[in-house]
Amino acid sequence: MPKNPASSAAQKDLSDPLTSIVDHAWFRRPTAVVAADLIGCYLCRRMDDGQVVRALITETEAYLGIGDAACHAFEGRHTPRTSVMYKEAGTIYVYLIYGLHYLLNIVTTEIGQPEAVLIRAVHVQGESIKTGAGPAKLTKRLNIDKRLNNHLLGEEVGLWVENKTESNIPVSVAKRVGIDYAGEAAHWLMRFYWTGHGSVSK
Repeated sequence: MPKNPASSAAQKDLSDPLTSIVDHAWFRRPTAVVAADLIGCYLCRRMDDGQVVRALITETEAYLGIGDAACHAFEGRHTPRTSVMYKEAGTIYVYLIYGLHYLLNIVTTEIGQPEAVLIRAVHVQGESIKTGAGPAKLTKRLNIDKRLNNHLLGEEVGLWVENKTESNIPVSVAKRVGIDYAGEAAHWLMRFYWTGHGSVSK
């Protein structure tokens, strides 16, 4: 498995968020590459009052489909919940864990190939560095729940990703969190995070 996927996406250096929205084709690439490239991008959420919150993405995890024992679609599982993962790149996959917390994922690669990136941590400028330091914390802060599930990212639905505005971001790789049950896959280096950033969850 790749240990440190190289970024293959040419990033636009744009300061105007209205012109720097990442399109769906950007997610139609190898999942580990997308996960690494998302570090430093902005997860943007239009709240119920119309305010747009731009949260810096600082940590992600890649889940590699039918051959990944940590993935919901391992061995081709196709259930009402996982059906979202088989859809177009850029589709939002939100699920509930422990009956309490929502987690946000973005579908990657090609239609029919059930892979996705989990957004693990974000930082909203001006707020406590720990507000979004974890996948459940960030969905709570950004009011992300099952209403967004199975929709494509975009301004229309109120959740989108904007290009990074900072270059040369130091990115570290590590094992994913909380998947000890996944055998060999538990040791894959598929977690990506902004080295030394205080919002990183682990």
